[in-house]
Amino acid sequence: MTDTPMDAADAAAGSAYWKRNLTISLIGSFTTIVAMTLLLPFLPLYVEELGVSDHAAIVQWSGIAYGATFFAAAFVAPLWGRLGDIYGRKLMLVRASLGMTIAISLMGMAGSIWQLVALRLFVGLAGGYSSGSMVLVATQTPKDRSAWALGMLSSGIMAGNLVGPLIGGALPPIIGIRGTFLAAGGIIFLAFLATTFLIKEEKSPARKKAAKASGGWASIPDKGPVIAMLLTGLLLMLANMSIEPIITVYVADLVEDQARVTMIAGIVMSAAALGSILSASRLGKLADRIGHWPVIAGALAVAALLLIPQAFVTESWQLIALRFLMGIALGGLLPCISAVIRHSVPDSAAGGILGLSVSSQYVGQVAGPVLGGFVGGHIGMRAVFLGTCVLLMSGAAFAWLVRPRNSDKP
Repeated sequence: MTDTPMDAADAAAGSAYWKRNLTISLIGSFTTIVAMTLLLPFLPLYVEELGVSDHAAIVQWSGIAYGATFFAAAFVAPLWGRLGDIYGRKLMLVRASLGMTIAISLMGMAGSIWQLVALRLFVGLAGGYSSGSMVLVATQTPKDRSAWALGMLSSGIMAGNLVGPLIGGALPPIIGIRGTFLAAGGIIFLAFLATTFLIKEEKSPARKKAAKASGGWASIPDKGPVIAMLLTGLLLMLANMSIEPIITVYVADLVEDQARVTMIAGIVMSAAALGSILSASRLGKLADRIGHWPVIAGALAVAALLLIPQAFVTESWQLIALRFLMGIALGGLLPCISAVIRHSVPDSAAGGILGLSVSSQYVGQVAGPVLGGFVGGHIGMRAVFLGTCVLLMSGAAFAWLVRPRNSDKP
């Protein structure tokens, strides 16, 4: 433990408002993620509406517009976390929700593809509500309930990722693409109001002073566990995203009726997320009881083993079932990652380091599809599953080796 006595006492007790803040953060994260992801089904159509006509260019610009947000967010997440340490975590949520309200509403008024990409970049720079919620919940929840609380929040975030594209597929035929962006902005504005008036954060002049004086990364005496968690977050996203570029082609080899390929591919992609939604809070609760490190190492190892049969399935239902089980195994990782980091750094530096964790996850989210596409295209699709298996098993071994030896719990 690296907290000062005051930090440790505050963190152990948690904020008096932690349950209310968790509820608002969960609802706010869910709604903002829904608003962020509902553009996925119609993004290529909107790119075409903005004047891009060539098919290859539409695909390329859609990828650029979608990835721009994560690219920008990866750079600024540690900064917002650091500012949250100094000026308050609630303020960062208010800033993020207001910035996203403006940016997403303006997307519905874009007149060119460059404006759309610029606004997507702005969302990444100004947004970060869900990651900010993670910081708020991690720092305000009593330590013996932190993994459970973060698991609940993770479930809400993953549910938003599932529901968003479904709503995005249903709304444009009713209110149009531009109207859908305006509706999304309205949803986030409601999250802004709820955050502003319902979340309570106790002011801590001592923490603010300590945060300003803190050396951030340099203030962490034992950096091994934190480094392990940064790598684990990267591996988690890489494992989840590595099959994205190949999944439709892989499913096409398993399904006789080619008209069903896209539907089955969508189910495969959703299966892991659904499993994680169901398991996140339960694995978080287990981690609070037996310790985070056994859950982290075990989850990585089980997920790695489940990747092996995925490389040799002969029916689509087998792949769906294995991805669902893999999602269950990986569901507890995000809350455990945040909890271990929270337990390993001083309160005055928690936001900045948790922001760094978010950045590492974005790196995995970008690197996964790139690496999976390269390996699948040059070596073979089975190699994607087996290569990811090796990476996850290595991560499990590393997490087990660097775990604290003086206690079963971090």
